[in-house]
Amino acid sequence: MFHFNRCQHLKKITQKCFSSIHVKTDKHAQQFLSRTFALAELRKSWYSTHSLVGDKNIILMGPPGAGKTTVGRIIGQKLGCCVIDVDDDILEKTWNMSVSEKLQDVGNEQFLEEEGKAVLNFSASGSVISLTGSNPMHDASMWHLKKNGVIVYLDVPLLDLIHRLKLMKIDRIVGQNSGTSMKDLLKFRRQYYKKWYDARVFCESGASPEEVADKVLNAIKRYQDVDSETFISTRHVWPKDCEQKVSAKFFSEAVIEGLASDGGLFVPAKEFPKLSCGEWKSLVGATYIERAQILLERCIHPADIPAARLGEMIETAYGENFACSKIAPVRHLSGNQFILELFHGPTGSFKDLSLQLMPHIFAHCIPPSCNYMILVATSGDTGSAVLNGFSRLNKNDKQRIAVVTFFPENGVSDFQKAQIIGSQRENGWAVGVESDFDFCQTAIKRIFNDSDFTGFLTVEYGTILSSANSINWGRLLPQVVYHASAYLDLVSQGFISFGSPVDVCIPTGNFGNILAAVYAKMMGIPIRKFICASNQNRVLTDFIKTGHYDLRERKLAQTFSPSIDILKSSNLERHLHLMANKDGQLMTELFNQLESQHHFQIEKVLVEKLQQDFVADWCSEGECLAAINSTYNTSGYILDPHTAVAKVVADRVQDKTCPVIVSSTAHYSKFAPAIMQALKIKEINETSSSQLYLLGSYNALPPLHEALLERTKQQEKMEYQVCAADMNVLKSHVEKLIQNQFI
Repeated sequence: MFHFNRCQHLKKITQKCFSSIHVKTDKHAQQFLSRTFALAELRKSWYSTHSLVGDKNIILMGPPGAGKTTVGRIIGQKLGCCVIDVDDDILEKTWNMSVSEKLQDVGNEQFLEEEGKAVLNFSASGSVISLTGSNPMHDASMWHLKKNGVIVYLDVPLLDLIHRLKLMKIDRIVGQNSGTSMKDLLKFRRQYYKKWYDARVFCESGASPEEVADKVLNAIKRYQDVDSETFISTRHVWPKDCEQKVSAKFFSEAVIEGLASDGGLFVPAKEFPKLSCGEWKSLVGATYIERAQILLERCIHPADIPAARLGEMIETAYGENFACSKIAPVRHLSGNQFILELFHGPTGSFKDLSLQLMPHIFAHCIPPSCNYMILVATSGDTGSAVLNGFSRLNKNDKQRIAVVTFFPENGVSDFQKAQIIGSQRENGWAVGVESDFDFCQTAIKRIFNDSDFTGFLTVEYGTILSSANSINWGRLLPQVVYHASAYLDLVSQGFISFGSPVDVCIPTGNFGNILAAVYAKMMGIPIRKFICASNQNRVLTDFIKTGHYDLRERKLAQTFSPSIDILKSSNLERHLHLMANKDGQLMTELFNQLESQHHFQIEKVLVEKLQQDFVADWCSEGECLAAINSTYNTSGYILDPHTAVAKVVADRVQDKTCPVIVSSTAHYSKFAPAIMQALKIKEINETSSSQLYLLGSYNALPPLHEALLERTKQQEKMEYQVCAADMNVLKSHVEKLIQNQFI
C-alpha cells in the first residue's frame, strides 16, 4: 500500500522512461502508463479519507498466548471502536460450541477449513479484530481480512508464550500432534505470521498489555504516516522559512538515485530509530536473519518495502549463500579481543553482507518499465560482490538491471582481479582502469552529476544510472545489522551482559563500515569507541587526529591491504554532516574545497566532538605481516592483511578495559601471496590453487573458503575491457555496454 506522493514519484519516473523512448514503444507501454496514473488516483482517494482507523480494521495477529484479545480490548477502549474476538464472537457463535470442542470433534485439518469458512462469511469495518492463533494458516480467509484492514503481528518472545500458555492451562493447540512439543509448534507457526503482517510489534519480555497496546497504536500511526521517514542530501540547505517545502526523498527514491543531484549523499532527515533495552535483550537469542528483519523493518517504511516482502528478501540473501549458518559469527581471539568474521559470503568479503541483499531491494524499488545501469567503483572486494549479488536476481530483473564495475587495473590483488573478472555474467561486466580507486570513484560521481550525459542515456536508450557503492543508502544500511549482531553474540556467549560497553576496531578506507557501526550505536548498541585503522594511506587517521583532511602532495600507496588503499573517503561526509547538526551548507563548502584545493580543515569544536568517539592509528607493511605471523603462531588463526592492520592498531590504542571487536573484512584466501610471505612459506610462486591448498594443509582457523577455492580451479580465462583514466573514455564504455544490454 503506497502513499499518493510515492505514486506521484512512480509516475514521474515512468513518464521519464516513456517520454524518452516513445519512438521505440507501442500501445502496450501507453496502456501501462495509463494504468499507473489510474492507480495513483485511486490511492489518492483512499488516503484523503483515511484516519487511524476510519473504515479499515486493525487486525491483531499472533500465536496463542500473545495477548491479542486483551490488547484488542484496550485498543478498542482507547479508540472508542468495536472490538471483535474471532474465537468468542465468530467461531463459537457460528458453531454453537467451544473452539476446543470443535477441534476435538473434527481434527486439525478439518478445523482449519471450518475456521476459514466462518471468517470468510464475516465482514466488519472500523473495528479492532483479534484473530485466533491458527487464522493465518488459512490463505483465503486472510486475504479476505487483509482487503479491509491493517494486520499487526504481536511478536512475543517464545519463552514468554510458553509460560503464558502454562498459566492458561493450554496444553494443546491447532496442529499439535502427539510427539510435537509446544515450543517446536510455535516455531513452526512463525512462517505463517511472517507471511501476512503489515506492521510488527516487537514485544519485550514481560511487557504489559497496556504497553503492547500503545506499541500497536504507534505502529499503526507509523504505517499510515508514510511521509514521516524521508531522506535528504548531506548538502541540503535547510530553508529559513519553516513553511518552505524541504526537498526530501523517500527510501525507495534514495536507493534508486544513489547519489543526490547536488553531489551529496542521502541520509535520514530524522533520527535513526532506537530500540529499547528490553527489545535488544529479546534479540539476544535470535538468529542473524531474525535480527536483520527486526532492525531493517525499523529503518525501511513499509510503503517502500512491505514488511513481509522485506523478510523474503532477507531470507533469500542470507539463506544458502553463506558458508556459515551464523552469517557473521564472532570468535574469541585472545584476551579482550574478538574477531567479527564477515567473510563467509560467496565472494569472501564483508561486502557480501550488503550486496546479497541490496540488489533485491533495488529491484523492488524501481518501476517495472525502466532499465537501470549500475555503476560501481571497487578497490578490490566490492567488484566481485556486486557482480555476484546482481547475478542472483530473477530473469526478469536481470533483463532490466545491469552492472558495470570499474577497478584499478594494477591496484588490486591478483586474486581479487581474477575474481572480479570471473564474476562477470550476462548482466554484469568488469572494466579495468589505468588509474587508482580514487579516480574510479570520483569519475562515477562526475558521471552521475553530468546531466547532459545522463539525460542523453535516458532519451536515447531509456536507461537510468545508479550506484551500488556505499554511497548508496541501500548498500550501507544492511551493514548496521552485523555490528549490532556481533554485540548480541557476545551477550549470548556470556562474555558480557547487555549494557556493558565494547570498542570496535575496523580497517577503514571509504568510511562506510565504521559509519555503519556508528548507526548501530544510534540504534542502542553500547559501543564506546570507534577505532579507525589505516594502512600507509593514512589520510583518515591524520584527519581524526588533527581535523585536517589533506590530500596535497599525498600519493596513493599500493599495500598488502588494497581494499583500504583509498584517499577520498566518501562516507566521511555523512558522519561530518551528522556531527555538524546536518549543516548542508558547511558540507558543500568543505567538499567543494576538497575538490578544488585538495584539503579542508574543520573547526576545533567539531574536532573535539569527533575525538570523543573516534580513535585512529595506522599500520606499516612490516607490522601487518608481523601481526599475521604472530597471531598464527600464538592462536593458530590466520588474519587477512586488512584484519591484521586492525589488530595492530587495536593492540596499540585500545586500553583493554572492555572487549574490542575487530572486524575481519575478508578471508585470507584472497591474499595468499601476502599470507605466505608473512608465514615465511617459500613456495610463493605457485598457482593460486596450489597456494590455497598449501595454506589449507596448515589446518589453521578459519578453514579455507570453499567458494574461493572453487574460483581458483576455473581454467577458462574470461575477457574484460581495460580503459584509460579519461572521463570521456569511461562514458564511452558505459554507453557501449548499455547498447549491448538494452538495445
